[in-house]
Amino acid sequence: MMGNYQGYQKYKDSGVEWLGDIPEHWEVKRFKFLLSEPFKYGANEAAEIDDPNLPRYIRITDVKDDGNLRDDTFRSLPEEIAKDYILEESDILLARSGATVGKTFIYRKSWGKAAYAGYLIRARVSGQNNSDFIYKFLQSKLYWDWVKSIFIQATIQNISAEKYSNLFITIPPLNEQEKIAQFLDYKTKQIDELIKKKETLIEKLDEKRTALISHAVTKGLNSSVPMKDSGIEWLGNIPEHWDVRHVKRVADISYGVGGEIDRSLTEGINLLSLPNVTRDGNLLVDEYGFCELSDFEKVGLILQKGDLLFNWRNGSSSHLGKTAYFDLDGEWTNVSFLLRIRFNMSQFCSRYFQYMLNGLRITGFFMVSKAGVNNTFNLNELSNLKIICPVHSEQKQIAEYLDQKTTQIDIQKAKIKQAIELLKEYRTSLITNAVTGKIDVSQVDIP
Repeated sequence: MMGNYQGYQKYKDSGVEWLGDIPEHWEVKRFKFLLSEPFKYGANEAAEIDDPNLPRYIRITDVKDDGNLRDDTFRSLPEEIAKDYILEESDILLARSGATVGKTFIYRKSWGKAAYAGYLIRARVSGQNNSDFIYKFLQSKLYWDWVKSIFIQATIQNISAEKYSNLFITIPPLNEQEKIAQFLDYKTKQIDELIKKKETLIEKLDEKRTALISHAVTKGLNSSVPMKDSGIEWLGNIPEHWDVRHVKRVADISYGVGGEIDRSLTEGINLLSLPNVTRDGNLLVDEYGFCELSDFEKVGLILQKGDLLFNWRNGSSSHLGKTAYFDLDGEWTNVSFLLRIRFNMSQFCSRYFQYMLNGLRITGFFMVSKAGVNNTFNLNELSNLKIICPVHSEQKQIAEYLDQKTTQIDIQKAKIKQAIELLKEYRTSLITNAVTGKIDVSQVDIP
């Protein structure tokens, strides 16, 4: 029993260990026996055409988590190539390799005429079975456990049509398949709407966080102080007693360890690289590398608490310019793709400047305003960046204020994310229990 849902009166052994018991009147069949024709691989064609008058060319990367198609990745195929791969209503597509292997998609005619790519396998369910029910089974935890077991056996992330053919699926009578699919459509839509509302809350909290940081580091905490023109077009007015300086006038900037990194090292100086700096500007050190440095090299390359690490080379607006505050114990250094920014801590508060740089990153400043090329913002460009400098005591005050406020927002976000994960777990559990007969939803009224 699950919540308010009861189980069936009688069960039997399914004959498949990982499926367990099923309702007495259900069957278990291999996937290939549920189809009107054999599994079929898609077209091995490049996705080069973008013509809405031609059949859409569906790849697994076009499929969103909610099962709909992305608008921003639209590609099409010429009619003569697409004709052998045209989809019909309720055809199911299964990813057969790569990072998305096992992911599924059910096609609707309302999306327009479409064909599918070679990394996908088409399953066309026969009229004796319900495609929506089969599709829901392919979203269950038992299905994903089966997918993982295939990887363990084969040691590569690939599921062929032959392997999919032999997947065991629980099969109720057709009318019951339809009722279960309708029930799950209704309930999962409710859950997905709740998840979407919570994700919107997170977006609003992120916007609030960004606005909070931007205002504090550019206008200060006292709204009554006189203002002046900063002389910087994108910045506007700043408090009258603040200065505008180039970064090179207030900090020492340097590249990290250059050359090829020896990934085989298991000891030495702890080495931070791009993945260790999160989008939020935190340091993540679950995994890190090592390097060897001479005593002479250590003088210029060992990090000190209060240093900032600036990601100057990453080709997207969400990562270029992400800046972390270093406060770890032990001997650490950084790769050359991270710039080390070091302030005189008696005159400047590096936490304040970390907030400022991350605030600029969030707005996409480093992507649109830099003088460099190849999606970088290098040492020379950062050195000549103009930044705002309140007095030292005010820098500390702003940093402490933002520490407190952003921590409160982060706690709120963490709670919402936890709620989203619980909803996702409930969604998967509900699907799994319904499609395997652990609960009987066939008599549940659906508005």
